[in-house]
Amino acid sequence: MSHIKKSLERQRSYFATGQTYDVSFRLEMLKTLQKSIIAHESEIFDALKKDLNKSPFEAYETEVGITLQELQYVIKHVRSWAKPKRVKTPLLHFKSTSFILSEPYGVVLIMSPWNYPLQLSIAPLIGSIAAGNCTLIKPSAYSPATSAVIAKIVRECFDEGFVAVIEGGREANQALLKEKFDYIFFTGSVEVGKTVMAAAAENLTPVTLELGGKSPCIVDCNTNLEITARRIVWGKCLNAGQTCVAPDYLLVHKDVKNDLLNSMKKYIAEFYGQHPHKSEDLPKIINRKHFDRVKGLLNCGKTVVGGQYDEKTLKISPTILDDVSWDEPVMQEEIFGPVLPVLEFDDLSQVIETVNKRPKPLALYLFTTSKQTEKKILENIPFGGGCINDTIVHLATSYMPFGGVGESGMGGYHGRWSFDTFSHKKSILKKSNLIDIKLRYPPYRDKLSLLKKMF
Repeated sequence: MSHIKKSLERQRSYFATGQTYDVSFRLEMLKTLQKSIIAHESEIFDALKKDLNKSPFEAYETEVGITLQELQYVIKHVRSWAKPKRVKTPLLHFKSTSFILSEPYGVVLIMSPWNYPLQLSIAPLIGSIAAGNCTLIKPSAYSPATSAVIAKIVRECFDEGFVAVIEGGREANQALLKEKFDYIFFTGSVEVGKTVMAAAAENLTPVTLELGGKSPCIVDCNTNLEITARRIVWGKCLNAGQTCVAPDYLLVHKDVKNDLLNSMKKYIAEFYGQHPHKSEDLPKIINRKHFDRVKGLLNCGKTVVGGQYDEKTLKISPTILDDVSWDEPVMQEEIFGPVLPVLEFDDLSQVIETVNKRPKPLALYLFTTSKQTEKKILENIPFGGGCINDTIVHLATSYMPFGGVGESGMGGYHGRWSFDTFSHKKSILKKSNLIDIKLRYPPYRDKLSLLKKMF
């Protein structure tokens, strides 16, 4: 893997020139990237079709559009973010001024997954460029067509000393993690996240981990069942359930369970027809390994709807499983497929206890019209982020950070939070030479009482 070492050396040399500290340079690079993504839109669509069978609509909705929106927002604001920030100075330090400088870390490694291969490569790259870093991107080998387009765009836009793509599989990942970076940004599974963090610890490298887990979807008895059913089906079937923040299991009040499930069955048919696994609007499972894993979960509980699949196209119909227990395989791991197990409850305290017994989820979705229920859930269940009366869409904004907590990840990004994630905050106190208060200097004698008054 000598090419990895050469790429890293090239980026360290490039960063040492100081060019990336120039905010005008960063803006130029972001605008170049923006134009290139627009120019290569059709190629991106074709690649996402090959890798995941995403329709052009879904490809734009979840990959291209959200990336361009993030670019536009960061381009608009990065100059103000990069300015030194004046802050107050305690009286104790009279006469001084204090300010914070946002400084790039240096050379950043971005390791992205296959499920949203464009968005989850380029969104963190936008933050890294905005903050003034050089960046190595390692896209997933499971989405080769999209990885190839990303590599093409990066080569056209940037000097490889500034941004470069390292393609390859597990060997490339292992080789990269043996090297010393100034920051690592990883999106992927919990297990691989542990490996990344262990490797980063060897060099005390700071990390952001965007992971996953089992994200609950809670449906209260006080809700609009038609809208609730439609939005849950959309969120669960988006990218065939291969979304880190997809509703992973449904906790529904027993009084509305049957009506909700009937409405969900109706909307699955409305969205994807009577044979969803044959619909062109339903993405496929990424590869045979994951297809077999998800297919193996179909035997759990009682099938309410779905259960069909196509071995050739690697498609699985949206499937709802009722009467499942926490002991079954479908409740032991993040599903990452169009399978939704259902559990019922009759008291909200049961829900809080059930969710809090497990690792903190990346997302939580609550459907209710009760402000009291909303308050109780938000105040008593820790989770990364989520929605009230919707699914997924909380991450599609540059105005809020996206990230996990506990086993679902650490750190956040999007918008201003991307810039901050990839920036070291350097605190500076500038002291005046016009006056030098001698209180702090020895001998101290009777100075303690005066010192206390200054704190």
